[in-house]
Parts: sequence; C-alpha cells; structure tokens
Amino acid sequence: MPESEAHKKPERETGKVPAVEQTVLVAPSPHLSDTSVTTRGMMLDVLIGLVPVVVVSLFVFGWYLVVQVGLCVLTALAAESLFTRMRGRPVPLGDYSAAITGLILGLSLPWSAPWYIPVVGAAAAIGLGKVVFGGLGNNIFNPAMVGRAFVMLSFAREMGASAYVRATGAVEALTQATPLAAAKEAAGAAADLPGLWPLFLGTHNGSLGETSAIACLVGGLYLCWRRSASWEIPAAVVLSVIVLGGLSSLVGLTALTVLQQLFSGALLFGAFFIATDPVTSPLTSTGKFWFGAGIGFFVVLIRVFSGYPEGVMFAVLLMNSAVPLINQWTVPRPVGGPVPERV
Repeated sequence: MPESEAHKKPERETGKVPAVEQTVLVAPSPHLSDTSVTTRGMMLDVLIGLVPVVVVSLFVFGWYLVVQVGLCVLTALAAESLFTRMRGRPVPLGDYSAAITGLILGLSLPWSAPWYIPVVGAAAAIGLGKVVFGGLGNNIFNPAMVGRAFVMLSFAREMGASAYVRATGAVEALTQATPLAAAKEAAGAAADLPGLWPLFLGTHNGSLGETSAIACLVGGLYLCWRRSASWEIPAAVVLSVIVLGGLSSLVGLTALTVLQQLFSGALLFGAFFIATDPVTSPLTSTGKFWFGAGIGFFVVLIRVFSGYPEGVMFAVLLMNSAVPLINQWTVPRPVGGPVPERV
C-alpha cells in the first residue's frame, strides 16, 4: 500500500493511537495538606467555643435554655438521620455538624418560643438548608440561619419583639424589652437601654446565646486561635459596624452608640459563630474581609432603616448568596503573573 494511502487510513487501522493532551488545573501555591484537620475536629472546636455562651445563657435563662437547645439538637440529629437515609446515603452524625447546627439555632431563638418552633426550625435547617443541596460542604446558605428565617417568617407573632417579654418572676431581665427593640421604639430619641456593663456580661433580655458580649468574645477568640474560624470575618464585621454605626449615631439615625451597637443583639455571636462557617464563607483572605464587611453593612442598614430591630440573620444570608461572586472576584494572582494562554 502506498505511503500516501496509509496516512489516509484511520488511526485504529494503522495501529497508531493519537496522543491525548492532559491539562491539570490547580490553584496558586502554596499547596498544603494537614490530615489532622477534620470536620469532626472543627466541630468540636466550635462546641468548646460555645461553652462560655451556654454557661452565661444557663445562668440568665435557666431551664428555658435546656428546653430550646435540647429540642433543636435532638430534632436536627433526627432530621439528619431521616433525610440522609431517604437519599440512600450513610448517616453522618459522627461529624457533629448536625448537632452544631441545632445548638447554634437553639441559641439564636427567643427563650419564650413554643416547643414547636425549635422542632420546625431544626427540621428546616437540616432539610432546606443542608440536605437539599447535597449535604455538608454543598450548601450555599448557613443551615442554622435558614431554619431561623423559616420559623421567623412562619411564626411572626411567636418570634417578634414582644415574644421576648413575658410576665414572670423567675428572672427580672425577662420582663424587659431587648436593647435593640427599645432602641427601635425610641426612633432616634433617648431610649431606656441597659448600661454597657450589663450588655457586656449578658444580664439582659434577648435571644439565648446573644446576650453576653464577653462570652462571645472568649469563645470566638478561641476559635480564631485554633484556626477553626477565620479572624478576617469577625474583624471585618466589627470594623464595618464601628464605622457605619458611628456615622448613624452621629447623624441621629439611631439611639445606639457604637459600643451599644457592638454589644447588643446577635452581632458578636453571629460574627464569630455563624458568619465564619467555612462552607458558606469565601475562600480567600480578601474575600473573607469583604464578606464580613458586607455583613456589618447590612446589619447596620437593617437595624437603622427597617422595621426589624435586628439584622444579623438577614445579613448573613444575603452575604452567603454573594459568596460565589466574591470568590470569583478575589482569585489570587499567581507569583510571576497569570499563566500565558496556549495558542
């Protein structure tokens, strides 16, 4: 057979197999691998970091904490087991992620919430906030905040500002309005707010885990020290609130001072324990900073201009939705510049 005709034969007939070009895509260095860092280990760190918050909450709210958190954790574990079995997947209760979701959700609820609210909220957190996306690592939004948003919109009366106040002789603080609700009712005028010391210690009304600034700081700094939480996020949240909260107070838009903005509501609790969720926060240091700054911006915006006294939950969910875009905008530049495109 002439050589020219052999070249026209398909490769399978000539016995020659064309070379396959392989392309390996990697992120910029350094490429590190630490096998000691596991999901279970990070969740244990979060659990340890929440100990000061739980202790103070137990001191202030007593039995109410046990009921709310217990129902949330048990329901979250049951929902995780049920939904993953329905998908034909192994039940991942051993990584403690469902328990942490239930714990954070329980600490974000009012002490007076009826029993069905933590049950419905925990089921929604696991089902709608986690499993429907494919499980841990695939969810877009923070599961605990998805659960809280679900019950807040479904049970507006039980989750409203008036739900935090109940005539009871058990704890005097429970008969008072929350600091943010009092500031919202004042509408820029002088408000009857707790002093900085009660806000710092946590001896005032509010959600179960949000009242004590010192407890959130101690637990949150532990997480940052252990590197289970990225310090850039809470630092950016606090810095953003200081700047924007200070401006809003200076022009008379709110009765809250800068320190009252920082120590009131769920700001510190959300900055350290909710916004730092590694699954729903950006990958790069620059992205984490802008993510935290955006949360602080929306918190002040909602507190000052909306009808809601608090804005941490909405701020976190809004910035969760922006994470893919933040990741795209903050891709690190490789050393030596971008790789030249192959012609």
